[in-house]
Amino acid sequence: MCSPHAGRMGRKIMVSFPMKRRFAPVPFRLTVLRSHSGRGLFTQERIPKGSCVIEYIGRPATAKQIKENRGKYLFWTSDTSMIDGNIPANTARFINHSCAPNCEISIRKRRIYIFALRTIQPGEELSYDYGEEYFDIHLAGSCRCAKCSR
Repeated sequence: MCSPHAGRMGRKIMVSFPMKRRFAPVPFRLTVLRSHSGRGLFTQERIPKGSCVIEYIGRPATAKQIKENRGKYLFWTSDTSMIDGNIPANTARFINHSCAPNCEISIRKRRIYIFALRTIQPGEELSYDYGEEYFDIHLAGSCRCAKCSR
């Protein structure tokens, strides 16, 4: 089953998921460490494929933020609502972009969940594809992911 969702910067993304997807993050041991592109979120334990890893949380974006749509941690949760994930409690904000991601985003009831696309091994950095619009605006068209930096 595929469903279109608004991602970072409003880009529509197609998210595929099984019919019985569980929208409840498992308390995996995750840690913020130095990454090839700044700080990143790494797992300290094996994460099985399909697991709900973490929820991307934030406060509602202001009208100005929604109009300008320029913040690095802004995330559309529907066609008309956005959150600002730049809050200390949002550990998911440290998940970096990758052109070969190991996670994907799924939005349900205006809440953002990160799911494992494949089994993720201990010590691996979590990543998902931010989308072209975010990439062009914030990364200046220059990808720093592990796949492109080799």
